Amino acid sequence: MDPRQVKTAADARAIVKERGLTHVKVGVHDLDGVLRGKYLHVDKFDGALDGGMGFCDVVLGWDIGDQLYDNVSFTGWHTAYPDATVRILPETCREIATEPGNLLFLCEFAGSAEALCPRGVLRRVLKRAADLGFEARVGFEYEFFVFAETAHTIRDKGYRNLRPISPGFFGYSMLRNSVQSDWYRDLLAMCETMDMGIEGLHTETGAGVLEAALRVRDGLTAADNAALFKLYTKVLAQKRDWLATFMAKWSKDWPGCGGHMHLSLWQKGEPGFYDAEDGQGLSAALRHFVGGQQTLMPELLAMVASNVNSYRRLIPGFWAPTAASWGIENRTTSLRVIRGSPKSTRVEYRVAAADANPYLALAAAVGSGIWGIENEIEPGEPVQGNSYDKKHPAKAQLPRTLMEAAGWLKASKAARALFGDAFVDHYSATREWEEREFRKAITEWELDRYMEII
Repeated sequence: MDPRQVKTAADARAIVKERGLTHVKVGVHDLDGVLRGKYLHVDKFDGALDGGMGFCDVVLGWDIGDQLYDNVSFTGWHTAYPDATVRILPETCREIATEPGNLLFLCEFAGSAEALCPRGVLRRVLKRAADLGFEARVGFEYEFFVFAETAHTIRDKGYRNLRPISPGFFGYSMLRNSVQSDWYRDLLAMCETMDMGIEGLHTETGAGVLEAALRVRDGLTAADNAALFKLYTKVLAQKRDWLATFMAKWSKDWPGCGGHMHLSLWQKGEPGFYDAEDGQGLSAALRHFVGGQQTLMPELLAMVASNVNSYRRLIPGFWAPTAASWGIENRTTSLRVIRGSPKSTRVEYRVAAADANPYLALAAAVGSGIWGIENEIEPGEPVQGNSYDKKHPAKAQLPRTLMEAAGWLKASKAARALFGDAFVDHYSATREWEEREFRKAITEWELDRYMEII
């Protein structure tokens, strides 16, 4: 049986038996988009397919470095970190390209933990769209740097003087992708095997940086593919003694890594963003979708720029937006409307970086757009020319720090209506924690600037 044919618990049991597996892999994504999981014996897997299984809820109570939050109520020492229930999703069955013959199944948190589950948050947003008659189709686009380093050598070097897999800028380089064709071949093949196929892959402008555009899929599948693409690109690189990073901005000398999303809505199998009678071919649904995204972007930015480092990227002149702006075929804006055929007319959500949790970034992008349609929000005039040179209104200015963004999210009535109080309260607290942890650090810049002279 092809893993793509697995849809039900019965199908999952059948493919596991057919392959004679003793263990499968199961995992659930945490708030930072990190897949937390384990090898599970097939007997345990068989029972969990129907009734779910326990998974320590510390996964929702610690940060990206496994440090325990001290400012959340859902879980902690006060609850003694009990198990939360997770359900296995048979339809997410994947071949694991780096473990030939083995299978991976994604999970979602259930019960009270479902309110905080990133995949569950996105699923509920997509249902809200479906209730209005819309289906979201999404293509994720990732930039990432690859180094000829290992997880040990980057630490031994103190994250300095890292050696990229190729020097210089070399955007869209046929030289680089020909010399390193075995790496490109393996990455493309892995993604085909794992049903997260790449539509386009090329070098970006920077030393050792690539861009991969994943194929357009429905919203949940697109987010699954994006999350797994990030993980297994790292796996494939580390198996070669290389290291891939999706960090938003790893060096002040190089551009940041975008994690753009190309979005369109469809109704009854027909494109919802195109209108032949409009002078620019843009439907009212598209305008209102963009209007909602633009209006709510400052309030939801913590879901899209979710780490302290995310805000290093959001500076003028490095292909990343600094205000909630939109334009037609304008890459200096946060929202780039792309005109074309009925099927290709879409919105590129450019404010997102590669470090974002794909489930939450997409939930913010689609949720704000649907809110705009529900409230018929007009976006105003599109930006002409360089958005960085324009004076944008105060309400369009994006938060400049993660702490500020967390405060905007916590205070947002729209966010609470879209994602629920439990999620907003918990998630905003985790972002506040993240910046508090950052502020404990003494940076190399501070030591160099102050130690001797002050």
